[in-house]
Amino acid sequence: MVFTIWLKRGLMSLVPALLIGAAPVLHAAGDDAWASLKSGGRVVFIRHAVTDPGVGDPDGFVVGDCSTQRNLSSQGKADAKAIGDAFRSRGIPVSEVLTSRWCRCVDTAMLAFGRATPATMIDSMFNDREKSDEAKVREVSAYAAKFGKRANTGNLVLVTHAVNIQALTGISPATGEIVVTTFDAGKFKPVGRINLFAR
Repeated sequence: MVFTIWLKRGLMSLVPALLIGAAPVLHAAGDDAWASLKSGGRVVFIRHAVTDPGVGDPDGFVVGDCSTQRNLSSQGKADAKAIGDAFRSRGIPVSEVLTSRWCRCVDTAMLAFGRATPATMIDSMFNDREKSDEAKVREVSAYAAKFGKRANTGNLVLVTHAVNIQALTGISPATGEIVVTTFDAGKFKPVGRINLFAR
């Protein structure tokens, strides 16, 4: 079991390299990243907040049944609320909030923003095989391209999983970490990282 998890993690670590090349070196945080969100038009990836201990999901995991999943801890719920408070206190405009259907992501999104639309394209790449990882990357990219063409002043927020964010941006975020990107020339280009919970 341990070997299977290690092997799966090892294989998944190849996904970003195959899809987008080497991971970017990015050390921006805090003020610059928040400032970039003020004008809107960014694609914001948020890894779900901290959960009960574990990796992946328990045997018998069922999408839509939170009792079968690894869920937010009490600290994670508080952190999710803090993410939303940080957006609101800075007046960051949010047009859409999409979330993985995994309960820890749905709960993070709802506690932070009070609204969220489940989207299969950002379901976990770790255990989900309903769509291939490459298909998810293509779908998210196509959605971001359409979002960029709309006349809006807000940002697109995607609440998802570390492996998905790494595949799309080259960055492996901490729980609750925010990765701010632009979508240009078919790629997500990170412009800043925000970690409110460095512990």
